[in-house]
Amino acid sequence: MIAEALLANAAILLGLAMILWVVAVQIDDVSFVDAYWGGGMAVMAAVSWLRLFDPGPLASLLMAMTVIWGMRLCIHLLIRWRREGEDKRYARILRKDREKGRFASAALTKIFLSQSVLLFLVSSPAQYGIQEASSLTPISGLALFGLGLWAIGIAFEWLGDWQLARFKADPENKGKVMDRGLWRYTRHPNYFGDACVWWGIWIVAASAGWWVAAVTVVGPLFLTFTLTKWSGAPLLERGMKASRPGYDEYKARTSAFFPLPPRKRSSRSREGV
Repeated sequence: MIAEALLANAAILLGLAMILWVVAVQIDDVSFVDAYWGGGMAVMAAVSWLRLFDPGPLASLLMAMTVIWGMRLCIHLLIRWRREGEDKRYARILRKDREKGRFASAALTKIFLSQSVLLFLVSSPAQYGIQEASSLTPISGLALFGLGLWAIGIAFEWLGDWQLARFKADPENKGKVMDRGLWRYTRHPNYFGDACVWWGIWIVAASAGWWVAAVTVVGPLFLTFTLTKWSGAPLLERGMKASRPGYDEYKARTSAFFPLPPRKRSSRSREGV
């Protein structure tokens, strides 16, 4: 039954990806795919929950955690895309394909289909957990611990995004490095928040059964990897280094991921020795 539910979810996700791909080709911009990341995960959780005849408290908790996180992120990124236009990251990724007249096919394979596969993988703890939790499965102490970690992640994301938006809204900060608030302790509070959210969801899902934890741990593991080592922080920081004077100094004193007190430069470093 779970296999059938997951196949149905995959079909829904594929249909959604194809619709969004058509829109992207029409407007010649794929940047809104970032909003699809959060929104698609919310859809996966919602349809998994709606498929249950009698969803219990644990399934409802997993659905609510995923939908709240996903829709908040989706709306935030849609607003940012409408305000700032095409994301330079995607412009770089698809530059050669545009020049060679194959933007449509590249947008489908490199962006929407690949994002859909990764989205499905990362959201597997919510999908599996919702389907596995019976109507009588209680919200255990382990689930409450996962909920707490999720709440920490949500707080880091919301507060970090709000602080960054306020910083960017001030014309005097144009071209400057954001190093205030949460950004003083980690270069990527929103990415740290993302990781906490999905490790929290995985822990809640794990309370439905040990096999759920074993099968779906690849989701938060891959998310943490991609945020810290692949397409998250590394790709973003390459662009920041080129466009923000002083970013190297900020990078030297500020933790890359886990929030930590800023590092102090030694006197030898200050003197250039």
